[in-house]
Amino acid sequence: MSGHHCHHDTQFDGASDDYKRRLWLVIAINAAMFVVEVLAGAFADSQALRADALDFLGDAATYALSLAVIGASMRLRASAALLKGASLALMAVWVLGSTLYQTFVLGVPKAEVMGAIGALALAANLASVLILVRYTEGDANVRSVWLCSRNDAIGNVAVMIAALGVWGTATAWPDLIVAAIMGSLFLSSSIQIVRRARAELRHTSDLAGEHEHGQSHSHVHEHGHEAPNP
Repeated sequence: MSGHHCHHDTQFDGASDDYKRRLWLVIAINAAMFVVEVLAGAFADSQALRADALDFLGDAATYALSLAVIGASMRLRASAALLKGASLALMAVWVLGSTLYQTFVLGVPKAEVMGAIGALALAANLASVLILVRYTEGDANVRSVWLCSRNDAIGNVAVMIAALGVWGTATAWPDLIVAAIMGSLFLSSSIQIVRRARAELRHTSDLAGEHEHGQSHSHVHEHGHEAPNP
């Protein structure tokens, strides 16, 4: 459904006091959970928790950038969305690459810590989803905010599943598989954001071209009707 709104000038661009207040609240939640999961990931030796902490950091930065460009031109908002899409792709590469590396060097993570922190993070992310659920559609900038919130909620459910798998199998494989899935989720979201942002940039360029062509045509028309000099 979201693709149907890419070229509409009336799409929501975030210029709402209510939306800005919600973004500030979600930024605070994500920044706090980043710190918690970095510490917990190091203590539990969990790659899935580290990947989820990185997702929290990326989301906090995404929300801050989204807040900064609200009210700016469509070109600037789309360019910011492109930057966010690229950062998600880099996160995906980091998570997938480090997961392959950790498969051969890490031991079994602490399932109890993974489960407890996963439950806390899930509560934080469900709160963020509920805060932003009224704004799931809009331009690439608004859409990227919703995708990141959704990714967090999915990611934390996955971490809890990984914790259960680690506890049941006494191996690190469930943790590593979940980290790989989360990396793939980052990449999928990155592709969606970049596609929409590029479509908006093309739309902006087309409008600029039409405007420039109209001005040129108007100038030629006026010049052709000027009275000849005596």
